Amino acid sequence: MLLDLAGPHRDDAYMILAGLVTPRPIALVTTLDEQGRINAAPFSFFNVLGDSPPIVGFCPGDREPGVPKDTARNIRLTHEFVVNLVDEAIAQQMSACAASLPPGENELLHAGLTAAPCEAVKPPRILEAPASLECRHHSIIEIGDNRLIIGEVLRVHVRDGVFDPETWLIRPDAYAPIGRMQSPNWYCKTRDMFEMRRPK
Repeated sequence: MLLDLAGPHRDDAYMILAGLVTPRPIALVTTLDEQGRINAAPFSFFNVLGDSPPIVGFCPGDREPGVPKDTARNIRLTHEFVVNLVDEAIAQQMSACAASLPPGENELLHAGLTAAPCEAVKPPRILEAPASLECRHHSIIEIGDNRLIIGEVLRVHVRDGVFDPETWLIRPDAYAPIGRMQSPNWYCKTRDMFEMRRPK
């Protein structure tokens, strides 16, 4: 089966790619608007992009054609955001943050999550998240209707017990992130892992 995303299947690109390129990590992004009001929204077109400097990127779609979502608008105005990673314990609250609330209404309150102060940026992190990445906006790249936001990670907050202090490796039994699967409502757990050593 051949799917032509530059031709007849162009309008189906989201459904095709979002279903195939899985599982994807989820960024529950917190920002502040120009009045200091909190916004929180989840995005699964997200990943870590490099480590020198440490950068992450995510692509928030538009609220409607040509109208950016609050997250993108806030980052353009304030140049700061926090990526809160999502585990099984806060999966339902993450989903609640995707609700279409009026501009300025606090999604964290709606979802029953707790805002906690950051060290290097003004937007809050989410206390219940297993990890939060304080980010300074680096650049926004617009390609067609896509908007790729790249941020430099300045600080990382990690729940106690997730890191092994001797090896600096993640403890798999202490960290259970979820992944985004196909649209519209599919996710996965990440507890079924296996080790495969790379050749030298």
